[in-house]
Amino acid sequence: MEHQINQMQKDITGLKWYAVIVTILLLVLLTSSIFFLRTRKFEEISAERINIIEKDGNLRMVLSNKSRSPEFLAYGKGITPSIPAGLRPGLIFFNDEGTENGGLVFMGGKDSVGNYNATGHLSFDQYNQNQVIYLQYSDTNGSQNTGLHIDDWQTKPDFWDWRAKYKQAQLLPEGERKTAILNQLMEPKPGQKAYAQRVFVGKDDAKTAMVTLADRSGKPRIQMQVDSNGKAMLNFLDEHGKVTSSFPK
Repeated sequence: MEHQINQMQKDITGLKWYAVIVTILLLVLLTSSIFFLRTRKFEEISAERINIIEKDGNLRMVLSNKSRSPEFLAYGKGITPSIPAGLRPGLIFFNDEGTENGGLVFMGGKDSVGNYNATGHLSFDQYNQNQVIYLQYSDTNGSQNTGLHIDDWQTKPDFWDWRAKYKQAQLLPEGERKTAILNQLMEPKPGQKAYAQRVFVGKDDAKTAMVTLADRSGKPRIQMQVDSNGKAMLNFLDEHGKVTSSFPK
């Protein structure tokens, strides 16, 4: 009996050492795997979506296809009404607070009858506002508008409140009421637009290359252009859009 007890004690001791050795080996294997994964290089990766996050988990960037693209986020939460998920293939940027602040979006294709639309858009947003600088290519069946845009956006009223009201107004039935609300939102105070395009450098659908500088109401005041035939012109305009002087005359 004593011999059996001694044998059992030896077996238990052996099992303990076995457990210790296996545990150590598993830890070494796990540590090596983590290090291997952290430094792994891939020749090719196929993915529907990649999230870039901070160490605390905050989202900073999303690279995705169309169906997996994120909704519009402010402070890490979806906005109502929002740009729904699944519409914007490309790269979306988020600031330190989890609010969308720009992106690179691209789309293009034909419909069932052969009409096509194509868009390329790289934008950067003002803090807690909409885009204020963006490069855009827009093409509808050959009617193109391509260039650099620099905009002014209002600071009052609050952008999120303004945006919610604008999105809600867009859902109203067509008619005078909807038009009046949208017009009021686009000009919250007389003479003060919600936003104004201040600078445009690019090309319009008539293949005219141009530089346009506008006032704070978005009204063009200086236009430098070269049309599709090579004719160059520099125009100065008043606040009503009337050309006051041109070079050459």
